[in-house]
Amino acid sequence: MALVWLIRHGESEANAGFPTDEQTNIQITEKGHQQAKQVASFFSQQPSLIVTSPFVRTKQTAQATIDRFSSVAQAEWQVQEFNYLATARRKNTTLAERKPMAEEYWQRNDPFYVDGEGAESFAEMMSRVHSLQRQIKDLQEEFVAIFTHGMFMRAFLWSLIFNSVEATPETMYQVRVSLDFFNIPNGAILKLKTQERNIWLGGVLTTHLFDLTALNNAD
Repeated sequence: MALVWLIRHGESEANAGFPTDEQTNIQITEKGHQQAKQVASFFSQQPSLIVTSPFVRTKQTAQATIDRFSSVAQAEWQVQEFNYLATARRKNTTLAERKPMAEEYWQRNDPFYVDGEGAESFAEMMSRVHSLQRQIKDLQEEFVAIFTHGMFMRAFLWSLIFNSVEATPETMYQVRVSLDFFNIPNGAILKLKTQERNIWLGGVLTTHLFDLTALNNAD
């Protein structure tokens, strides 16, 4: 049996409402670095493997855990965020400015539509979800920490609950609806266990996250 933690990266510049460019290079904020330290402190045992996505914000979030467990092996998997908007369209835009573009994309409800250079289709994202399922089922390590992203985590969670990785208009609609129901804050941990090639869901952990600013300002 293996224990797996899917960990959402700390607050990013995009999450904080700042204009950003390419998805790959978005960094975490000071609050994100605090959350990364809170995640690292929450481990009660050493992981066997630390995994990040190719995106900078997961690597920055994982760094505090890597520093704590410096002898642990590291890997990079294709667990990056769903990147459905073309790079040229999202360049120097805020989350609020991208909202109409996001709504347009989801209303199209075409799982094979690609918005442009730098974007991927819903079908490609679900293929990565399926790949992560296979990687987790094939794990030889006892405890793996995977630093990943909010929308990707929620799509993965949906795929486990409904036992599907199909890319159809119906599943695309269902995944979109689920994004509003599955709350996974920055720095949250989704616990999984595997046994006999089955993946079992645990809870979403947020108890390790607390507002350091509020504590510092308390009487």
